[in-house]
Amino acid sequence: MQASNTNKPLIIGVSGGSGSGKTTIANKLIMELQDESIALIQMDSYYKKLDLPYEQRKKQNFDHPLSFDTDLLVEDLNKLKHLQSIEVPIYDFVDSNRTEQTKHQEPTDVILLEGILTLYDKRLRDLMDIKVFVDTDDDIRLIRRISRDVEERGYTLETVFSQYLDHVRPMYQQFIEPTKRFANLIVPEGGSNKVAIDLLTTKIKYLIQEKRNTN
Repeated sequence: MQASNTNKPLIIGVSGGSGSGKTTIANKLIMELQDESIALIQMDSYYKKLDLPYEQRKKQNFDHPLSFDTDLLVEDLNKLKHLQSIEVPIYDFVDSNRTEQTKHQEPTDVILLEGILTLYDKRLRDLMDIKVFVDTDDDIRLIRRISRDVEERGYTLETVFSQYLDHVRPMYQQFIEPTKRFANLIVPEGGSNKVAIDLLTTKIKYLIQEKRNTN
């Protein structure tokens, strides 16, 4: 669904560690706001293309800020903010590389930007109307990551644990957790926090109506 008016869209940033429940919250917001024009953009789509053999790609640190093509993401969000359509990259997690395909995205009234480092770059934060950090215990996040990476991405347990100890945990401590200070709303325990989701939904609906009233 395209934007319903000429106002610039609301951009909601949803950040947090891997397995924190960011995607669950984003999907619940989409359900709550299904009568609105809304789109989900995942920062994972903007991983850089790697011209490396498969085994080397698997060993890359995908939790470091330099793994993302943030320049392109900022450019695309600016286009959407100015009611221009974009081509969102498509990332293949099994192959650990960006594909040649893209997904066409028209501007919408609400854009949810979800990812581990959505609050890290000031250029992204400056585009956001609401900044959310999903704060979930380390052990729960690790269990969720094991389930996802083994079942959906074909990783072995050894690879999952190695990535967690070498990349995920230190990058969370160094780059991701410190971005909590930029959040307007910190949501403990992810998608199971119904009160926080209700409050966030109410605030988004209020901002949408406020924009329409000033149009």
